[in-house]
Amino acid sequence: QVQLVESGGGLVQAESSLRLSCAASGRTFSIVSLGWFRQAPGKEREFVATIRWNGSYLDYSDSAKGRFTISRGNAQNTVYLQMNSLNPEDTAIYYCAATTNISGRRSYASSYNYWGQGTQVTVSS
Repeated sequence: QVQLVESGGGLVQAESSLRLSCAASGRTFSIVSLGWFRQAPGKEREFVATIRWNGSYLDYSDSAKGRFTISRGNAQNTVYLQMNSLNPEDTAIYYCAATTNISGRRSYASSYNYWGQGTQVTVSS
């Protein structure tokens, strides 16, 4: 089992920055990739960014490219999502997800088998 705990969400104004953290525990040696997803009220959960656990591969959604950065921390079981130039459309619950599966498209929520509880990000205009 893998446990994931997100933190760092909050209420910010447009054009501000936030850094979300995802702390993984348990059988972290089995993690292949970790991703960030978000879900706004009334919308489906959508892909934001993903990183291979060894840091060798990164990918972003079109809306995240150029503004968000996913990275592994010095505490190796922590992954960050640095979010810059936030706008109200970024308002959502942000979820950290991990997969222990070698295959699967990393932009698909169905590829991940462990999820955190989510952290709320609200961006005011």
